[in-house]
Amino acid sequence: MLFALLLQTAIPAITTGQPPATFVVEPVGMAIAGFDGDGDGRTSRAELDAGVRRSFAAIDTGNAGTIGYIAFADWAERWLGDRNALPSPFEVDGNGDDRITLAELQAAFARVFARLDADKDGVVTHKELLTIRATAGRTMGPPPGRKR
Repeated sequence: MLFALLLQTAIPAITTGQPPATFVVEPVGMAIAGFDGDGDGRTSRAELDAGVRRSFAAIDTGNAGTIGYIAFADWAERWLGDRNALPSPFEVDGNGDDRITLAELQAAFARVFARLDADKDGVVTHKELLTIRATAGRTMGPPPGRKR
């Protein structure tokens, strides 16, 4: 996937015809792909749960069992790439107590996993994580050099 994106940026854009497609992945999708423990390009529910558990433990260094919203922002920056990436702490904190437990984080990821598992086979593949935006880079009007 990364190779395809690098290759796309290395090839100069063609000024006529259809613009190249852009592949988009949600930050939470990148985390799910990263939880693929056996490297087969497919993340199972068991791999998801183990990955979320590891990521939570990496932030909950005091083993308190909960993290606050600032620690969640640290978690999001490390595992999603940005402190403001979705899901937000407000979305994850199911009971609204301003603390996030492992169970709440696992429940949030389970909801995302269910949404991304398009064929409902219990695993999420890289293909299911990608969205193709074929209109990226397209400008209004006819291609250059063509009359209206």
